[in-house]
Amino acid sequence: MKLALKILGGVALVVAILVGVVLWNTSQFGPKTDAQAAITLPEPPAVDVAAAAESLGAAIRIQTVTYASGDPKPGADQPWIDLQAALRERYPAVFAKMAMEKVLTHAMLMTWTGTDPSLPPVILMAHQDVVPVNPGTDADWTHGPFGGVVADGYIWGRGAMDDKGSLIAILEAGDALAKSGWTPKRTVIFAFGHDEEVSGRGAQEIFALLKSRNVTPAMVLDEGFAVLYNFPLTGKPAALIGVAEKGYVSFQITAATEGGHSSRPPRDSGAVRIARALIALEEKQMPADLSAPPFNEMIQAVSPDLPFMTKMAFANQWLLGSVIAGQVGGDASANAIVRTTTAPTMLTGSIKDNVLPQRASAVVNFRIHPNDSVASVTQHVKDATAHIAGLTVTQYEDGIGSEPSPVSATDSEAYRVLEAVARATGGGEVAVAPALVIGATDARYASAISKDAIYRFAPAIYDDVDLNGFHGTNERLSVDNLGRMIKGYAQIMMALCS
Repeated sequence: MKLALKILGGVALVVAILVGVVLWNTSQFGPKTDAQAAITLPEPPAVDVAAAAESLGAAIRIQTVTYASGDPKPGADQPWIDLQAALRERYPAVFAKMAMEKVLTHAMLMTWTGTDPSLPPVILMAHQDVVPVNPGTDADWTHGPFGGVVADGYIWGRGAMDDKGSLIAILEAGDALAKSGWTPKRTVIFAFGHDEEVSGRGAQEIFALLKSRNVTPAMVLDEGFAVLYNFPLTGKPAALIGVAEKGYVSFQITAATEGGHSSRPPRDSGAVRIARALIALEEKQMPADLSAPPFNEMIQAVSPDLPFMTKMAFANQWLLGSVIAGQVGGDASANAIVRTTTAPTMLTGSIKDNVLPQRASAVVNFRIHPNDSVASVTQHVKDATAHIAGLTVTQYEDGIGSEPSPVSATDSEAYRVLEAVARATGGGEVAVAPALVIGATDARYASAISKDAIYRFAPAIYDDVDLNGFHGTNERLSVDNLGRMIKGYAQIMMALCS
């Protein structure tokens, strides 16, 4: 009996110590504090936001739609010519201050040389093109997709959020600063690609040109994140600053067979082998990493707003890591930010229901986490399907291939300024966190000139309805958000370049 009591006492002590450690770790888990983070933002010149809204509406009415790599084709580029002429007319002060270069005919590289050209420049990005509207859906829009209507507190139309809103806001901010007499100490560069939605060759060539000039920036800022009114992890507002973006590669898996009549099917046909390959890739996902940046830093930054049990789990991954990984893996949005994702997208086989295919194939798209690379994904696909005979794995010839971007610094002056602007945009109390952009932006090409100073953020507040407009029906930008963006971009230039 005494022995049993001693054992129970020992177990109770171990449990008490374990509970104590868990609670202590939870209490200590939170945002990194930095005395240098407190930045007083400058007050920018006043802007007529209503007039800016009309300018955005006018830009939306100019249909700079790209459909495929190489757009706009020669002879079909009048909308880009018209857009740039309209921008010059609307923003004469900033165009007078900035040297303008055309890259690949329509990409815009604008340079406002600072009084101290030896300082690394600040580069603000946006793109001129927009995605198409799905045929037959025009009537589903509250206002025409290319009407550029300003109504009910919003500017409506394709490109309002992606990305003519940023384009207009940056130029509005620059024009207001130019008219006010402000002069940058650090050079300011605007980089406006013309084909981001299809290939980004304009931005790629802009950064190749800047690399040839040995330009190393203090900051590159592009689209990507904003203040989210309802951040899924917390249910509260959170400002996310993209410090990295995923890479992109697709593979074609092919099985060649003799084909024939479906009345005499062989065992283990080409189509079956393709199915087995897809199941193998589905069941053997690339590993998740909850400890790698930017995910770990994001969780720490938003931890004060997390439910207690969620916070406790993340604070004690040594004990609960496998549980978290299982939960994260079951949510598509969460899964996408902790691992390289696997997505079968295209299947081909026979052209008739009673004919066996001579060539069955599948295309699988991977969005590459910063932990991985095109080479490591290639090896993963080959390893996962090696047990299936008769398969050929090749990189999909019609797809793009890009490595994940480097993860940018969160302890730099540039990040602290963005953090201050993001917090001010969200009303002063919002959590600000670094995050991983799971789509592709023109900023991926900036890695040619910077490894740790590329960010993706627009100083706006988006709710769930707003977010549904990205590439969707009823894309719109609130007039209030346009005002926030103009102010935020002006503050970024003034804070970093004065």
